[in-house]
Amino acid sequence: MTQAHRCGAIRRPGIAVLGLLSLLLGAPGAFATPERSHEETLRLGERMYREGLLPSGEPMQAFVSGDVPAPGTSFTCVSCHLRSGLGSIEGQVVTPPTNGRILYQERKSYQRGSVYDPLIHSYSVYLPVRPAYTDQTLADLILNGVDPTGRSVVTVMPRYEIDDADMAILIAYLKALSDKPSPGVGDQEIKFATVIVEGTDPVAVASMLAPLQFNVDRKNSLAKAAKGNRRIGLDSYNMLGALATESFTFSRWTLKGPPETWRAQLDAYYRAEPVFALLGGISEGTWEPVHRFCEDNKIPDLLPAVEYPVLSDTDWYTLYPSRGVRQEGESAARYLHGMVELFAGRKIVQIIRAGRRGETLAEGFREEWSAAGHLAAVDVTLAEGEPLTAERLRQLVAQEKPAALVVWDGPAALEPLASLVGNAEGPKLVLASGTTLGKALWTIPEPLRSLLYLTYPYRLPQEDVRFDAVVKRVLPGKKLDAFDPRVLRQSYLAGELLGKALREMRGEYYRDFLLDTIGMMADMYYPLYERVSFGPGQRYASKGCFIVQLGKGEKPQLERRSEWAAH
Repeated sequence: MTQAHRCGAIRRPGIAVLGLLSLLLGAPGAFATPERSHEETLRLGERMYREGLLPSGEPMQAFVSGDVPAPGTSFTCVSCHLRSGLGSIEGQVVTPPTNGRILYQERKSYQRGSVYDPLIHSYSVYLPVRPAYTDQTLADLILNGVDPTGRSVVTVMPRYEIDDADMAILIAYLKALSDKPSPGVGDQEIKFATVIVEGTDPVAVASMLAPLQFNVDRKNSLAKAAKGNRRIGLDSYNMLGALATESFTFSRWTLKGPPETWRAQLDAYYRAEPVFALLGGISEGTWEPVHRFCEDNKIPDLLPAVEYPVLSDTDWYTLYPSRGVRQEGESAARYLHGMVELFAGRKIVQIIRAGRRGETLAEGFREEWSAAGHLAAVDVTLAEGEPLTAERLRQLVAQEKPAALVVWDGPAALEPLASLVGNAEGPKLVLASGTTLGKALWTIPEPLRSLLYLTYPYRLPQEDVRFDAVVKRVLPGKKLDAFDPRVLRQSYLAGELLGKALREMRGEYYRDFLLDTIGMMADMYYPLYERVSFGPGQRYASKGCFIVQLGKGEKPQLERRSEWAAH
């Protein structure tokens, strides 16, 4: 008997296996084995689904292309069927849902939707008709790669060698996956909220709220009209099915006092009004308590306007506009790395203004520079209130002889930096943060402009102006220059992202599926950022930065000195 035949013999469920599955899973709600609680069964099933690990902690045994062995950790269920279990549609590549609620229903050739839509069309065309799964046929699919019609799926789906008890745990998890409506979703209404930290600049707050409130009001107007006439709004925001008549609510959760008190306030807001997701949000300082609240309660938060996001490779529920201030430091390191051969072994010096902004920029540079294999830069920290003088710079240059100077300081640094121009022993270039200079960026002395390079994490202003007309649509009767341009555009993006995702969710309003759907979107081109994209598991909409210089003349423009340097 060949290895493939032996594996097939082991995996095909016999009477004993099917009997056990029927005992453990056949009765309504009978998810757990006798020796495990319901919660523990679901935890172990989740680990099998997401990590490819058996309850014992060992990797599941997978077989790809029929009989090629591979560790299940390399072919996890979540990698194709997504965290929500609701599958994906990318062009003609369709991965079917794997959650019990859908598996245990017959699949027909026509999917729900009140109008023709390419997304629903693809879902219907590329997924064949099949009868409803049972515990037995689902086990056979997982073990042998055969669906309830007898079709083999081994060319597109791995098979897994799982014993009876572990199979029962996995099927129990699939039955519980995306099986109940997410909080905040009703038959006629989806609830949203935003979080505002008290004391934030009122112009920034208004800039965050305006696009979101406009989208909510527009949606509710269309929903009201659609209830009287189903044809109204079908080609706009509402598009199809249940979404046409769903209304939105949009609450404002204001946090007061020190950050350590915010969690209790958030919990109280949520108890009083569970919401499907948070939209935007704003804070001039930390966002950590809000981020943790969303993680603990599994609440998506779309693009809060914050400069210090919580950076994590494992957290899931908050999508940030970018990596914030730190992203500029990282981009500066990548830019210098590209020319390191020209430095002839000379040092890099970082001048860091003490405080969160300067230290965050420096940390981003430091870690990216180290990851590229370079010796650490020389760090010089300026205390709060300590001036950076031309004399201090002269001494520093004479002592360290740097090839490049990285200056994480504000507008007051421009005058002393100008003293470096023409210094034969000085650095070949100076790098600074364009956002830290703010409006003073446009006042850089002309002699300094050829020496000073700036990190700029947005599309260049002369190119982004073409989006002004689009942004103005969410400000009926209001002037664009009355708002914070960065925050306004970030919030506009959050509204567009939500609308696009809801249209593509096929009426499956589950929190994880919202984030799964956003993760499947192709690159998008919106105001502010050169490119916006979320791959599976990615949490930052914009991952890049330009290196620019200020051009010559009285009305200069920013000029690119690099491509969009992505993280």
